[in-house]
Formats: sequence, C-alpha cells, structure tokens
Amino acid sequence: MKTTTSTAPVLVRHEDDSPKERSTCGWRHLLVSRQDKDKGVAAWAHAVDIDGAREHYHKRSTELYYVLEGEGTVMLDGVEHAVRKGSMVHIPQGVVHGAKGRVRVLVVGIPDIADDDLFFPESKESNAGKK
Repeated sequence: MKTTTSTAPVLVRHEDDSPKERSTCGWRHLLVSRQDKDKGVAAWAHAVDIDGAREHYHKRSTELYYVLEGEGTVMLDGVEHAVRKGSMVHIPQGVVHGAKGRVRVLVVGIPDIADDDLFFPESKESNAGKK
C-alpha cells in the first residue's frame, strides 16, 4: 500500500465546540464555515435546526440538505416536497427554496455560500446572512 503525505490542512470540529448563530433557516452550528477560509476549505457545512425557512436562492452556490431528524417540507421553485430523517435534497443555484416544519439538517454549500449570495425572490436584492 502506497502512503502519501498531503500538504492540505485537515479540520476536525465537534458540534458542541462550533460557533452557533441565527440564520434565515433557523439556528445553525458552523461546523465548517467562513471562519475556516484560511484553511482552504472548498465548501461549508452547517448543522441547522430549521424552524421555518423564508424562501430564498443563491446565484453562485449549490446546497445539499441531509435530514438528520424530524419531518417537514422543502419548497423548491414552488413545489412542496415532504422530507424526513434520511432524506437528501439537492438544490442547484438559482432554485428558490424554503422549508416548513421542524427538522434538523446537515446543510452543505458548494462552493462556500458568501453573505452576498443570499437573495429573496420578492426583493431580487442581496441580503446579509446565510444558511
């Protein structure tokens, strides 16, 4: 077996030790996020307790939602989809999305969703904050 040595930084973070903040979707733990830009991460991952997410979209980033707990619905371009523990949702850039219900979700943004990449369909303007 060949062993290689990587020069890329590694990151191990526990949810209890990660920063927590309010977002458009609910409360999120910043597992890998903007605080890690200097570590060369290509995406971010947040554990989010969704308690109703206002519909929004991203022009540059794709999101993946993996439901860890709970049940609810995810609205994707006006179509409501039921989700439950074990559901995976792929949300391409430009798709207007939101959520209803109480679900705990691992959200991955590819690439990192910057503060200036959050848009609301009713205003068509950028707004600070992210998932």
